[in-house]
Amino acid sequence: MPPKKRSSGTPQKKELKGSLKSQSPDSGDSAVLSPERHKDKDPEFVFLSEELQSTNTICDHAWRIWEREIRSIDKTNMPYSNRQQWGACLFIAAMELEGINLTFTQFLKAVGLSVKQFISLVRKMDVNVDTISPKVNSAVTRLENKYDVTLALYQRFVKTCEKIFAEPDDAKRKELWESSWTMFLLAKGTFLQMEDDLVISFQLLLCVLEFFAKRLTPSLLQSPYKSVVSSSTLSPPTRTSRRNQGKSKPRPAEMDMLLLETLCKEGDCSVDEVKNVYQSTFCAFLDSVGLSGLQGLPPMEALSKLYEELYQKSKDFDARLFLSEDETLSPNKIEVSKVEVTPRKNLFAEDIAIPVPQTPIRAAMTSIQQLRGDLTSGSDQPSSNLLVYYKNCTVDPSGEIKKRVEELGEVFIQRFAQAVGQHCEGLGRKRFYLGAQLYYKVMESMLKSEEKRLSVQNFSKLLNNAAFHTSLLACALEVVIATYVGSSLKNGGFGCSSGASDSVESDLCFPWILSVFQLPAFDFYKVIESFIKAEPTLKHDMVKHLEQCEHVIMESLAWRADSPLFDLLKQSREEGPGEQAEPPATLNQPLHHNHTAADLYLSPVRPCRQPPVMDAEPPTPGTRAPRSNSLSLFYKKLYRMAYLRLKMLFSNLLTSHPEMEPIIWTLLQHTLQNEYELMRDRHLDQLIMSAMYAICKVKNVDLRFKTIVTAYKELPNTNQETFKRVLIREGQYDSIIVFYNLVFMQKLKTNILQYSSPRPPPLSPIPHIPCSPYKNSPLRVPGSNNVYVSPLKSSRVSPLVMTPRSRILISIGESFGSADKFQKINQMVSSSDWSLKRSLDGGSAPKPLKRLRFDMDGQDEADGSKSSGESALIQKLAEMSSTRSRMQEQKLKEESDKDHPEP
Repeated sequence: MPPKKRSSGTPQKKELKGSLKSQSPDSGDSAVLSPERHKDKDPEFVFLSEELQSTNTICDHAWRIWEREIRSIDKTNMPYSNRQQWGACLFIAAMELEGINLTFTQFLKAVGLSVKQFISLVRKMDVNVDTISPKVNSAVTRLENKYDVTLALYQRFVKTCEKIFAEPDDAKRKELWESSWTMFLLAKGTFLQMEDDLVISFQLLLCVLEFFAKRLTPSLLQSPYKSVVSSSTLSPPTRTSRRNQGKSKPRPAEMDMLLLETLCKEGDCSVDEVKNVYQSTFCAFLDSVGLSGLQGLPPMEALSKLYEELYQKSKDFDARLFLSEDETLSPNKIEVSKVEVTPRKNLFAEDIAIPVPQTPIRAAMTSIQQLRGDLTSGSDQPSSNLLVYYKNCTVDPSGEIKKRVEELGEVFIQRFAQAVGQHCEGLGRKRFYLGAQLYYKVMESMLKSEEKRLSVQNFSKLLNNAAFHTSLLACALEVVIATYVGSSLKNGGFGCSSGASDSVESDLCFPWILSVFQLPAFDFYKVIESFIKAEPTLKHDMVKHLEQCEHVIMESLAWRADSPLFDLLKQSREEGPGEQAEPPATLNQPLHHNHTAADLYLSPVRPCRQPPVMDAEPPTPGTRAPRSNSLSLFYKKLYRMAYLRLKMLFSNLLTSHPEMEPIIWTLLQHTLQNEYELMRDRHLDQLIMSAMYAICKVKNVDLRFKTIVTAYKELPNTNQETFKRVLIREGQYDSIIVFYNLVFMQKLKTNILQYSSPRPPPLSPIPHIPCSPYKNSPLRVPGSNNVYVSPLKSSRVSPLVMTPRSRILISIGESFGSADKFQKINQMVSSSDWSLKRSLDGGSAPKPLKRLRFDMDGQDEADGSKSSGESALIQKLAEMSSTRSRMQEQKLKEESDKDHPEP
């Protein structure tokens, strides 16, 4: 076990990095908590507020969170005291108001929580969906990711130190462990912008261990390190004389290559990459702290003081406390088991793979080794076979290809360094080298397949297509990036929200590569399927990652305002009412196609009026060009993914109303086909939830938006910003309820009301979903990890019968709600400038709704602000409902009179 360590130092007030700042929103006397101002609150809560150095504003905000959303929730599954829940409310309020004064560790100690317990508590507190804002959720997620990575690194640090050091003295061993771990934390926090990058952090850890190991005598080391460290390590071959010391620059730290190679071999790490980290990042760190020319071990006090300053500035958790097994950093039992289990080799048969849990670091190293092994015979230059294909082209593309790769390479390396750390250009160059190797390898495989399929060797049009090459290179680099940083997607599954302002890049997750190359997501989508088919060595998890990238593109990224998808759809509509992106009649046909990347990148821009019977069938002489293959295939996949998403959400909410599913699907399919502008800068799931709510409203099925978004939040790969931050109009964002009331319902109200008429629109065909090879087996849902959908069993429950058009469509609740709600909606609908001004602001600049509000009585509400005026639509709906209510009351009275006649 590691040696015990002292507790963290004295708290100081320093600026907090990132989106959380220690600047108080108050000024003057209000910056200090005044207990007399808070006599309406629980005295223990006020005392805790003082203890956590909260301001009056933060105290008030935290108490509102407690009173409005936390006090009344079911505490059955919340084994936390009031003090802990109050502390969480205060921390949430401080993050929202940028008023953090204590470090995260100091907060945890004050309320008696660990990192994992705090995160679990925050997740449970989000029961009303709107308790945790996207800003707070992002900060908590960052803390969780950093903790998980640091925990994995510490576990490996412990195992590695136990294998390296043989110091018999407990006190000296304690100082050795403390010094090496603290130096690593200091180097990581100072020079790595992406502190949750597991691979680079581990490589930096190996550099630190090399720095300490070579400064010990061989007797204090274990084998094999004992034999590789010589006494000459501390005596470098060249030394600067005292006479010239003041004139010369600091001497770079000397690497013991034999020791570094041994560490890399034991850690399954690339020597070249660790050497690059050493020479660029680690040497720069040593220079910055004045340790470049140090001959002995660095003083622990100096390292601890430097880290204390960094820790107080970041307001983060104190990672030194891992050494003392501090309760604030104790992991859950599940995390311990996942981290500590190491893979076992199969002793019986080498051809049978036995899945064994791996540590995060070992899993990452294994994936990297496999990727590098697959590319050992390749080069970052075109092969002789590729050069032959180039020469067979009508227009030789070799010059443009080489120039493009060089230019994109420089852009990639520059942006990589911005994201990871300014001293990591060398690592970016090595990553790009691997990507270029894979790019040429897959290109050659694609061309061989095309030659076999078409019996031609002249691919001039394809090889001179810039979009194809940029997309192919981007896909190859995405495979490399995902191998190193993990197969994850930014913001939980759909990238950055449209219109959201991004701070300095701090992760490389998809769709980062699209931003680097300024590549439209719709162009990138075209190459994914062909890339997977052309590279058989791709591992299962990487194939799955690329499929997830395709889903993210179809659900949101391809619908960005500047996407070429809208140009294709516009041209499709201009061809006439009979021309569609993909006719609904083809939905129930199997998704079989022979399209390759060449077909998609070279497909006609203008589609035809008369679609061919089969997508692969060539046009007959005299007919117009075939429809756009890229648009047709995109919509085929989009429809199937949308239906499966709808089915998954439906199965969690409306199993007692199976007849509703095809109706909701028909509305959704109609929207995607005919009202595709509703998808501009929005997310597919926003339309799915709105369509479900609309049909339930018109069919008089009790389903509130709160219930929908609560179920949606539990689905895999979803993000709360999908329903909390929806585009309303031109850069103005609000909740999904406001989007439904002001945009979705207004655009589709005529179509929605048709489903309550005696002659509803015909139902759209259900998309054909590929069957599982096993009978009655469930089907995996696109975009999910281990979620499967089984066919719903028919229900005997009949739908509720209602009078046509008698149900309002606006999301207010079971009752009509107060008049100010209608006045608010009417003002926002009828406003000519869509200013969305709020009455409480007194005419100030418009603000997006930061929190999705649900009344405690169950009513759905878009906002609580007031305005004046009522629209004709609202008046008409109110009159209809009032008439219906009077008729129902009269009918009930008549029935009561019949049952109880007067004597």
